[in-house]
Amino acid sequence: MRRMALAVLPLAMVISGCESLPLGGGTEVERALKATNVVDETNLNDVMLTVADPNEAVDYFRRSLTNDPERLEFQRGLAKSLIRAKRPREAMEAWGLVIKHEDATMEDNVDYADALIRNGEWKQAEAQLNTIPPTHETFKRYRLEAMVADSNRSWEKADSFYETAAGLTTKPSAVLNNWGYSKLTRGDFSEAERLFIEAISQDTSLFTAKNNLVLARGAQRKYDLPVVQMSQVERAQLLHTLGLSAIKQGDVSTGKGLLREAIDTHPQHFEAAVRSLRALEANVAN
Repeated sequence: MRRMALAVLPLAMVISGCESLPLGGGTEVERALKATNVVDETNLNDVMLTVADPNEAVDYFRRSLTNDPERLEFQRGLAKSLIRAKRPREAMEAWGLVIKHEDATMEDNVDYADALIRNGEWKQAEAQLNTIPPTHETFKRYRLEAMVADSNRSWEKADSFYETAAGLTTKPSAVLNNWGYSKLTRGDFSEAERLFIEAISQDTSLFTAKNNLVLARGAQRKYDLPVVQMSQVERAQLLHTLGLSAIKQGDVSTGKGLLREAIDTHPQHFEAAVRSLRALEANVAN
């Protein structure tokens, strides 16, 4: 709210400055007010798209569209807010309207493809991406192209798109993790392990990549934890994952030991690991 309050200050400054204008300067005053309102509105839109509660942002942009239904900034803001609010079906419909606007951009078309993928509409997303010219080279476009290629099991295309996407961003950790997971599902465990390690080196807070790394190592019967930065809670969770992986490989004794270690490592009660160990022991007893 403090940011929103600050956003209206320029308007107050313009109004106070109008007192010194000579008679007959009404046109200049109206122009100044109109320009300030646009800046003011842009600031508020940015606030809604970044720091506001996503559902509040959805309500804000919907109210704005009621007054100005053809305004592209409001249509786009609504679509982005619905994505942030994890309402993909509505977001898909909202982006569908955005791309029909006469001033829609290629990036709007990419965002529409993203919304389609979030709804599992893979074929429609592929068709949408095919409408975008190859000259539109962005990280998001190639990340989505890689995901679509993955869904089609077009592995060479997927690898090419993942590599291109990783080279188009200064923060490639998420796309490297996705690429590693793609390799994991193909059974290329050593290459998956390499990609997960690279993802973690780019972002040590990315727990998903750490968990995937343990899965890739477990599939190779590497049952020691990798040397990566982790908290005590993360260590316990990774030991749990590794224990389950060992059991899946048929190495039950090793798996039980890892589950016990996970329970001992966790700073609190680790219910998931306790349940896994009890279920395993009950199954062995029977």
